[in-house]
Amino acid sequence: MTHGEKAKELFLEGYNCCQAVAGAFAEEMGMDFKTVVKMVSSFGGGMGRLREVCGTVSGMFFVTGVLYGYDEPKNFEAKKELYGRIQELAKSFREETGSIVCRELLGLEGKDTSPTPSERTKEYYEKRPCPDMAKLAGDILEEYIRENPYR
Repeated sequence: MTHGEKAKELFLEGYNCCQAVAGAFAEEMGMDFKTVVKMVSSFGGGMGRLREVCGTVSGMFFVTGVLYGYDEPKNFEAKKELYGRIQELAKSFREETGSIVCRELLGLEGKDTSPTPSERTKEYYEKRPCPDMAKLAGDILEEYIRENPYR
């Protein structure tokens, strides 16, 4: 099973978009699955259902930070390298979807600002692209890691 397939499966189990992508890479990050999904739980729905950056994209960025990130605040080159990676991943996602913003991807501009999550029904899954977005983000990141092995 690819990481994209795992991310889609996790979303369909009820994990939010960010949890689905980050959770699919828990093993690569050397982290416990439950810890990962709890750490990123606030990024679902475009950051707490604010409909900002898509949670699947935030999940990619989280994993990228764990695998390629820096820990020395004055290491300008490491920071520049990481930000370049993030921008490359965002570009790949945007090329496939047209945006990295949740409300744009869902066609919700100015609508649905409630903090209450939608019930996960058959109708929900039929009208939302989120499971496929999770798969796409997982696939993009898997390919990126394959082409750019981490330390």
